[in-house]
Amino acid sequence: PPPVAALELSSADLQSPRNNKEHHTQEMGLKRLIVRRGQVFTIILNFSRSFQPRTDSLTFVAETGPEPTDILGTRATFLLTQAQHGNVWSASDFTIHLNSLQVSVFTPANAVIGPYTLKIQVSRSQGPSMTYLVGTFILLFNPWNAEDDVYLPSEVLLREYLLMDYGFVYKGHERFVTAWPWNYGQFEDDIIDICFEILNKSLYFLENPSKDYSQRNDVVYVCRVMSAMINSNDDSGVLQGNWGEDYSKGVSPLDWNGSVAILRQWSAQGGQPVQYGQCWVFAAVMCTVMRCLGVPTRVISNFRSAHNMDGNLTVDTYYDRSAEMLPTQRRDKIWNFHVWNECWMIRKDLPPGHNGWQVLDPTPQQTSSGLFCCGPASVKAVKEGEVHLPYDTSFVYAEVNADEVIWLLGDGQTQEILAHNISSIGKEISTKMIGSDQRQNITSSYKYPEGSPEERSVFMKASRRMLGPGRASSPFLDLLGSGMENQPAQLQLHLARTPEWGQDLLLTLRVRRVPDRAHPQGPIRLVLRFCAQAMLHGGGTQEPLWRQVVHLNLDVGQESQWPLLLPYHNYRNRLTDEKLLRVSGIAEVEETGRSMLVVKDISLEPPHLSIEVSERAEVGKALRVHISLTNNQMEPLSNCTMVLEGSGLIDGQISKSLGTLVAGRTLEIQLDLYPIKAGPRQLQVLISSNEKEIKGYRDILVTAAGSS
Repeated sequence: PPPVAALELSSADLQSPRNNKEHHTQEMGLKRLIVRRGQVFTIILNFSRSFQPRTDSLTFVAETGPEPTDILGTRATFLLTQAQHGNVWSASDFTIHLNSLQVSVFTPANAVIGPYTLKIQVSRSQGPSMTYLVGTFILLFNPWNAEDDVYLPSEVLLREYLLMDYGFVYKGHERFVTAWPWNYGQFEDDIIDICFEILNKSLYFLENPSKDYSQRNDVVYVCRVMSAMINSNDDSGVLQGNWGEDYSKGVSPLDWNGSVAILRQWSAQGGQPVQYGQCWVFAAVMCTVMRCLGVPTRVISNFRSAHNMDGNLTVDTYYDRSAEMLPTQRRDKIWNFHVWNECWMIRKDLPPGHNGWQVLDPTPQQTSSGLFCCGPASVKAVKEGEVHLPYDTSFVYAEVNADEVIWLLGDGQTQEILAHNISSIGKEISTKMIGSDQRQNITSSYKYPEGSPEERSVFMKASRRMLGPGRASSPFLDLLGSGMENQPAQLQLHLARTPEWGQDLLLTLRVRRVPDRAHPQGPIRLVLRFCAQAMLHGGGTQEPLWRQVVHLNLDVGQESQWPLLLPYHNYRNRLTDEKLLRVSGIAEVEETGRSMLVVKDISLEPPHLSIEVSERAEVGKALRVHISLTNNQMEPLSNCTMVLEGSGLIDGQISKSLGTLVAGRTLEIQLDLYPIKAGPRQLQVLISSNEKEIKGYRDILVTAAGSS
């Protein structure tokens, strides 16, 4: 018989639209193949003649990384077979149609993630073999697959924690939690490439590229590298932190609407850190990156979050006799709020029972194994006080459980303890509720109820591990017998009306005389010194901006009320980014010389931003948006600019300069958007002025083109 012509590959169809839909990656686009591990994808190979299984032999080679090898798991070589066997690379279930061959390619559920090239080697039983490039694809983690370490068996949770490309970050103060809308945008065109670019800039990669790539099958490793790379400490990470108040060299952390602009800027400037971030920006960008790579992720806010550097589970705060909160010489502090991430995974490196949510914190607070990163720490381990388990569990435990001791300072000496709070840290731990714009309080997943026997026994267990057996209780407990709990009066500060930005603040002091050991029946004289200070995000305060002194005489059982007025002009130009004020008062009992502390934190309501949209939103059709803002304060808002963002609604951002908004005036803006993608979307609007940032958002459901 005449010799059969060689089998040559003439073209290949990676069937990206079909495969991407089946792999839940169609939102990243349909032009290139993006698939998840542990799941088959189908390709079509077109040859110069019909494929003959008896005599033609096909070998597939999939490669990733700089120097792919079989040993490191960065190269896989596998033959075309009739059926797929086990959790290994395979090409099987083929069908022949004329000169085409349809093949199902299977990637194991523990394969290295990243960009791959796929080649085939074609040979006959005798004769040389030829190698052809079939194409490239990107392989991601697969939470839909029970064999993958990120498996999350709930479609509802996956829709929220993987496929949702917008959400909220919670900020402010435990009593005034504000929802800050954020555009994660993990499916925007180039974000997936930037994610792998970030991994390729890490110190681990630069030190040993092949080894780094070979570990990218391990979600614990990838999360840990990312937590180090989102901040710019140690490496050319994505964001540079700035906790001062001077952002003149970059962008204020409050002026970001989402992660996309930050990631694109980092990539465009060749991996130079973007200025500036604070904790919620770091965590929101990390959420984008991890969701993009296929790891279910959410953003968590912890209010009154301890940053306990010396690991003694106690943070000290100091006041002087005039009620001024003093800067501490120590590095310990209590953030008003701190934001981190939780990623969902199986922890094969921990004892059983620690799977599920794991804390990862990309904000550079302290080093872990020599780099500024934190986690993954099992949330379950934190709740049970298993502080010895990796990674950084003791640090996270202290963030939500440390004790706070408040001291009175005089003549540079600590004079007395004003309060020892065992439950003032780790409040209102919050995340976005599933399928809703509401906030969910998840404090109970981090700790047992405050003061419960379980909570105290976990605290003792954790402190024994962290402090050693001899010091397993707070060193201050023995000082508490000093009459703190037996004060002669009860003090409370109340707001007399809603505190609005631009208005005078009116407070009421309530004092009630109660019997005490020293003067069970007699009257007492109190001198109360009050002071107001602007609070910084890091828990510190600025110089006092208002003071007042009140003298009171009280009999047992007597209650007295006293108004305190804090005029607008006192705080007008004095507030920091957070727009938070702390009013503190120290009452000195003249008869005993002992002191009592009363504190009230006040968050000022910003002007309200109203966003209305026309009835229906449809892909490609004009959507009329109406934005209005009333300046309800006594001063103009100067140098106003507006930025609009929203994945699926706007490509990139829309910016507009608005000039000055005079006091009492309303700003009205109308514009048309042309939605790009169907599905639930969120429009974020930021109006920033020299005085403050005002954020608003609108949820918009976009229907497919022509679906009316």
